[in-house]
Amino acid sequence: MNAESESCSATKARSQRPLQDQFLKRKSYRENLDRFIPNRSAMDFDYAHCMLTGAWRGKENPVASSPSREAYRKLLAESLNMNRTRILAFRNKPPTRMDTISSDWSSVQLSEPVKSRRYIPQTSERTLDAPDIQDDFYLNLLDWGTSNVLAIALSNTVYLWNAANSSTAELVTVDDDTGPVTSVKWAPDGRHISIGLNNSEIQLWDHTANKLLRTLRGGHDSRVGSLDWNSHILSTGGMDGRIVNNDVRIRSHIVETYSGHHQEVCGLKWSTSGRQLASGGNDNLLHIWDRSMASVNSRTEWLHRLEDHTAAVKALAWCPFQANLLASGGGGSDRCIKFWNTHTGSCLNSVDTGSQVCALLWNTHERELLSSHGFTQNQLTLWKYPSMVKMAELTGHTSRVLFMTQSPDGCTVASAAGDETLRFWNVFGSPEVAAKAATVKPVPGPFAHLNCIR
Repeated sequence: MNAESESCSATKARSQRPLQDQFLKRKSYRENLDRFIPNRSAMDFDYAHCMLTGAWRGKENPVASSPSREAYRKLLAESLNMNRTRILAFRNKPPTRMDTISSDWSSVQLSEPVKSRRYIPQTSERTLDAPDIQDDFYLNLLDWGTSNVLAIALSNTVYLWNAANSSTAELVTVDDDTGPVTSVKWAPDGRHISIGLNNSEIQLWDHTANKLLRTLRGGHDSRVGSLDWNSHILSTGGMDGRIVNNDVRIRSHIVETYSGHHQEVCGLKWSTSGRQLASGGNDNLLHIWDRSMASVNSRTEWLHRLEDHTAAVKALAWCPFQANLLASGGGGSDRCIKFWNTHTGSCLNSVDTGSQVCALLWNTHERELLSSHGFTQNQLTLWKYPSMVKMAELTGHTSRVLFMTQSPDGCTVASAAGDETLRFWNVFGSPEVAAKAATVKPVPGPFAHLNCIR
């Protein structure tokens, strides 16, 4: 007890004199045998600097020296940069980092307000009847033109719905020997529309004049289930597996033929640049065709033949903000959305959606992708790209959502399903810059001679 009390008293005594701890002498050789660790607070750095540089000799302990020695010392000091002041100098403490971060962060918050999250309605804003619509996965029976008129094929009849005034008009009803209608697609001018038929023919109509301009024959042997325009070139895909490029300005309209599919071509999409054509078929194949490689007299070889899907490939969508990015969707036994680099032919990502992928649409204002599905939920799913996180699931259809199309302003999506309903969804919201839909004037030129060519 006495030893412990003496130790405690000695420790308290030393703690009251911290600057003198390092000067305590050892009482015996067994004490303080650890390495020497100096106490910074007990050190006189100015004195140490003076001792190291030799400045103390001229002040506290002057020593006589000859002129030559003094000259040598000055020259040596200048050569070794010894005339400067303290090598390690302590200055005022810098401002704490938390103050700097907090002030910068507050300025960022004031200058860049956080963008509010867009509200996505979970139900359709409008529902129209679509009686006798064909419940056929391989057809394309819905399209929305640049003149804000929506076309839908119901059995043998093509109807036009004007989104501006909600009026409905019947464009054409074909005979049973010709029909039913198997595909519809507006031309870029929003005035002319192409109609694919079950008997392998394609009709071109002027909807403003309600007039049949010409009928394209000889390209296919069976029904034409997919159509797409590239300026004045109308590409058609048939059940015979052929893809035909038709120049609608000339009498001999067939200018190129693509052969690569072994079964029906159910998906056909030109890229925004018009240089590449994507085609999907019931043979589970996805082809990328290059316009510059096309030939009218010989078989045109594909640029890429992609075999990753395990079911029919109908859903195709070119990315609006990256020219070489293509999204494709597989049928019931595949259920995947795949993203492709069409320059290299490599698959960038694949997402299992859990159900048949019937159609795909990109949001033209945000990095988002909308997909429509079949069994079991028959839903529309909005994905954030490239993370592919689900943003919303839109339900209401009671049968697989086979067809989707987008309004000219990119805000509204129309979907048609086997439940014989046509639904409108405000899924993409309103564009930030233009609050109202852009008005597109008909483009004259490519179709100027259609009235005289039959």
